[in-house]
Amino acid sequence: MVVRLRLQRFGRTHSPFYRMVAANNEAPRDGKFLDIVGTYNPIANRDGVKEIRLKTDRLKYWLSVGAQPSDRVSWILGKFGILPPPPKKFSPQKMVPKSEREKKK
Repeated sequence: MVVRLRLQRFGRTHSPFYRMVAANNEAPRDGKFLDIVGTYNPIANRDGVKEIRLKTDRLKYWLSVGAQPSDRVSWILGKFGILPPPPKKFSPQKMVPKSEREKKK
């Protein structure tokens, strides 16, 4: 059984709220899970702060037994120093305007 750390969506339309869960890889996104390891609210409050709560001991446990984080979860864990930050996807060719790229060829 492959365990993934991923986000489980809650909330209304246009007001998402996520639980960070450890779940079986084959379980549906909002289906069964093994453990709740945190929450993530991407909607900023009045102060402009996005709320993230993590159970670091449970996260470290699941990572130690081989759980694989999803892309977004690994980005969140990288921000808080639990995992090394994922490599940035940078392509210098896409930064140059198309007309200048054609001139160089």
